[in-house]
Amino acid sequence: MDLPIENVQSYPRPPIVEPVPQRILIVLGSVEIVDTTRALRVLETHHPPTYYIPPEDVKAHLRRLPQSTLCEWKGAATYFDVSAGTRTARAAAWCYPRPTPEFQALKDHLAFYPGKMDLCQVGSERVDPQAGKFYGGWLTPNLQGMPKGAPGTEHW
Repeated sequence: MDLPIENVQSYPRPPIVEPVPQRILIVLGSVEIVDTTRALRVLETHHPPTYYIPPEDVKAHLRRLPQSTLCEWKGAATYFDVSAGTRTARAAAWCYPRPTPEFQALKDHLAFYPGKMDLCQVGSERVDPQAGKFYGGWLTPNLQGMPKGAPGTEHW
C-alpha cells in the first residue's frame, strides 16, 4: 500500500485543503478522464477525503445541471453530468465556482462521486465510495475509523 494509515476521526473540523502527492486516476466509459498529480483533497472529521481535480486535467464532457447545494465551509456547489466513451454518469461531479475565502484553492476544481465512475484510484489503491447518496468521499484501504454516510450517521 502506498498510502499512509489515517483515521477519519482525526481529520480536522473545520476541514482543510491539501495537495495530493499521489497520482489520481478516474475512468468512465473505458476512457481515462483524469490522470493527474495535481489534485487537492479536503479532509474533514468523520469523512473519507474528497478529491478535487483541476479542470484542465479532466478529459470528459461536462453538462452543467440546475441543481446546487450549500456547504457551510466551502459555499455553493454546482453539479454536472459526466460523459466519456459510451457512458454518461448523471450528477456525477461537482465544483465550487465561488468558494468561500478559506477554500479558494478549490475554485472550479471538480470532484467526482467514485460510485458513479468505472474506476477511481489514489496511487495504486482502488477507491470505494463513501456510504450514502450525498457525500462524495473516497474510501481507500489505508483509512481507519468510522466515516459518516451510512444510515444513522448522516447528522453527526
